[in-house]
Amino acid sequence: MEIINLNNSLNLNQKNTIKKEKINKNLIKVRKASISDVEAIYEIACSVGSKTKNSYEGFLMDNYVSRPKKYKTFFKDRINELEHFYIAESNNNPLGFLMAYTKEKWLKYNPTWIEDIYWSPIFDMSKTDNFVVIDKTAILHGYTGKGIGSILYKSLIKDLKKAGIKNIFAETIINPTPNFASLAFRKKQKYILAGVRYEEYEGQLYTDLIYYKPVK
Repeated sequence: MEIINLNNSLNLNQKNTIKKEKINKNLIKVRKASISDVEAIYEIACSVGSKTKNSYEGFLMDNYVSRPKKYKTFFKDRINELEHFYIAESNNNPLGFLMAYTKEKWLKYNPTWIEDIYWSPIFDMSKTDNFVVIDKTAILHGYTGKGIGSILYKSLIKDLKKAGIKNIFAETIINPTPNFASLAFRKKQKYILAGVRYEEYEGQLYTDLIYYKPVK
């Protein structure tokens, strides 16, 4: 589930190891994530994912601070497995990441995803023949609103064109806590609403809006 950033919720006992600096948008670079990035990715995730969910600043669903070993292993496994896992950095300082699944990889972990969605009656279901799902986009607290998320998307789209993938899906939570920051990002990126999905996760029922955009 991709739920955009951006609430500073690091555990007070957790050391922030990523150096803070002023950002020149023109100097931000995007590259594929590597295993050496796991600690930085985890720290970014911790800065936007905790028990507290802020609708206006945005959030990631999981409480990353709670189980560091589990989530570091998760990110390590996804770096090894996914074709589309990107890091945005400035002066070798990681500022954000984006991870996306191809259809094959997404259905491996969510085999009934297509069937579980209440699709819009006007949505063209042929778009589900070949796609990626953007599962997570996260920007380190303090660096949002600087275009880093859009820069990550540009790198993804460039690679999708090379791979011949023409469709992108993403999800945004609207219940129990609506993610207004993510909804605003969907609008900025010109997604269209394609459907609604309900999912149970760790004993909690979530309502997700399913968004779609073509690769252009």
